[in-house]
Amino acid sequence: MNRPPRKNFRARCEQLEDRGLLSTLTPAQVRQAYGMNAIEFSANGQTIKGTGAGQTIAIVGTFHNPFVSGELDAFDAAYGLSNPAFPASVQVLDLAGAQTNIGWAEEEALDVEWSHVMAPGASIIVVEAASAKTRDLMNAVNLARKLPGVSVVSMSWGGSEFRGQTTYDPFFTTPAGHNGVTFVTASGDNGSKHGADWPASSPNVVGVGGTTLWVDAAGNTLLETAWSGSGGGFSVLEREPSYQRTVQRTGRRATPDVAMVADPNTGVPVLMLDPSTGQGSWGIDGGTSLSAQLFGGLIAVADQGRALAGLGTLDGATQTLPLLYSVSSADFRDITAGSNGHRATPGYDLATGLGSPRGPLLVSDLSNPNVHATIQTASSGTKARASAKSTARPRISDPAMHVTIERISLAMPASSRLSDTARPGSAVESRSHHALSRQTC
Repeated sequence: MNRPPRKNFRARCEQLEDRGLLSTLTPAQVRQAYGMNAIEFSANGQTIKGTGAGQTIAIVGTFHNPFVSGELDAFDAAYGLSNPAFPASVQVLDLAGAQTNIGWAEEEALDVEWSHVMAPGASIIVVEAASAKTRDLMNAVNLARKLPGVSVVSMSWGGSEFRGQTTYDPFFTTPAGHNGVTFVTASGDNGSKHGADWPASSPNVVGVGGTTLWVDAAGNTLLETAWSGSGGGFSVLEREPSYQRTVQRTGRRATPDVAMVADPNTGVPVLMLDPSTGQGSWGIDGGTSLSAQLFGGLIAVADQGRALAGLGTLDGATQTLPLLYSVSSADFRDITAGSNGHRATPGYDLATGLGSPRGPLLVSDLSNPNVHATIQTASSGTKARASAKSTARPRISDPAMHVTIERISLAMPASSRLSDTARPGSAVESRSHHALSRQTC
């Protein structure tokens, strides 16, 4: 059931208790699970790896993170990841001055590190809004979409729908004379409780929901189900876009469009340095902040393929979204188990949208060049932790798998909790502090 829209864009941050994790997914496992390591383009007689090379992802956050470049360097070193775009892999446009916030800094660390995992050859520009107020966030979006070469604008924040939100829809379009831009955002971490979140409910934005993902040690998918926290529902303010008429006829915009791993119980490692002290820590993070970044990276890889074929980058409203709803259903893993309040069912649903992407197949259809559209199965020399836990089908209704959060949950002092008008979208499940210092990065 959808609630009436608010007059203002509001949000809150709630602290979540620690809990035991089902598994922790490494960068290599996530890339394997979605087939990103199998993507290759053929151009001019050469075989070129799909890394997002030549593309730029703009990540819109708020408040300043002074250590984001160092965090990525240390993250890459820890997992043996290459950084072909170095030393210009991360640029920061600071509109917040000296204002910092530990919650948003952690969000920025997650966004940068996991966009890079999916598109290691892409450059990243972080646009840090002056505050979490709507006008400041939209000023940052407007700047991001106009930056030369940007083909993806990624936003890991949002909140309840509000009166007047439709006036911002033009901000999520490609500026005149600019190469195509796709806008990607988190669908929310409250399940179906509040219906569709904004800006995921904008018809110009790809809303990315969340799944729970089990893999073996090599990253081969064992099971993927709807995550209970995946935001989804019908907008009370946005009309049904024409591209959704193949899957629903309610007259209202439905979210999410697609889904990828987001459950903190099958979360990912994130390295963050406290912006005020430089103290570093590793955490296991999740939420649709994560899935949004993963899908944004996939779009950057598709845009790389289009560039190699002499095509322009994708325009989100007129190309990316219509294509997602018109490509072969084989391009997605249809999620048919689990629930966010809406059950995952065959075909489109309000928990996982069209499903999770089969990377090579979807990239092939989005980019058109000759892609080796096969999903490679990596050999696993050891039994995975998740495999051992998957001998019996996990109980989707198990309370231990449900995360009651608003959009972000941080293991941080009460004095640092957010009270801003927008909330970052990740669910931070646990954070163990290591004796990292500023010099470590």
